[in-house]
Amino acid sequence: MLKIDVPTRRGVLALLAAGLIFPSRSLRAETPAMHVHKDPDCGCCGGWVDHLRSAGFAVTVDETSELTAIRTRLRVPPALSSCHTAEVAGYAIEGHVPAEAIRRLLETRPTAFGLAVPGMPTGSPGMEGGTPVAYDVILFAAGGQRPFMRFIGTKSIG
Repeated sequence: MLKIDVPTRRGVLALLAAGLIFPSRSLRAETPAMHVHKDPDCGCCGGWVDHLRSAGFAVTVDETSELTAIRTRLRVPPALSSCHTAEVAGYAIEGHVPAEAIRRLLETRPTAFGLAVPGMPTGSPGMEGGTPVAYDVILFAAGGQRPFMRFIGTKSIG
């Protein structure tokens, strides 16, 4: 008769701890580092950075008053400008874009320059307080712009 050794719970936990069952990467997909450019006097930008960090992004912040030059370099259309601009994995992120939309962008990797939330919609990340409004996250590319996702606050609605 064939005898099969079934690992004990302790044995499985030891293998997990040693990294022998799963690779050393976390089970969650690795999130690239994000670099945020913001005006030193902007208060809501810090709330957006906190939202990103809570969602698992490693964020560095550059306080600068040269946002127009940065937006020009990253090809952010002037009509989509907001109060801060970020860079992640070759994309520009303009304004109060929720972490969920950024993750989707990084998963799908469309041919585009980036994402934007023009203005400062009430309830968007960093703009909490008051009654949240519905707003679009816009994908912008050389060929134009289109809605990418729709949110109320930080909840995706389509």
